[in-house]
Amino acid sequence: MSSEDNNRLTLFIDGASSGNPGPSGIGVVIKRLTEDTIVKKESKSIGNATNNIAEYQALLLGLREAHKLGVKELVINTDSQLLARQLNGYYKIKSPNLVSLYNEAKRLISAFHRVVINEVRREGNEEADRLAKLAIKEGIRAGQMVAPT
Repeated sequence: MSSEDNNRLTLFIDGASSGNPGPSGIGVVIKRLTEDTIVKKESKSIGNATNNIAEYQALLLGLREAHKLGVKELVINTDSQLLARQLNGYYKIKSPNLVSLYNEAKRLISAFHRVVINEVRREGNEEADRLAKLAIKEGIRAGQMVAPT
């Protein structure tokens, strides 16, 4: 990957919760901005959480991974209306459980030269969604979480 391609990436994120709160997972897909080439994918079980906490955890993981790659410009795609609108300044953060996650996200975002946060339809975020749901199943199978009843 050329350094120009490495400086401009697209981040697809999703958090999922089976129950709310319940067993949760996150999915992250990082692609080159100029083409559809996947640079990195990650799926991770995060234990029991709400869907909004899972969304923020996916964002934080994606931002950290993009930072490790030396990215300067990042386009973030999320199907979480709440996350996108909070980070873009349209919604206030009302849940005390999200304040520290929001603050950490803003801190990490400030390290990039340019960040655009897009709210996308679920159909535009299928791979991250698949990875988040897979993480829930793997977490339950590994005994890290209890399956919802």
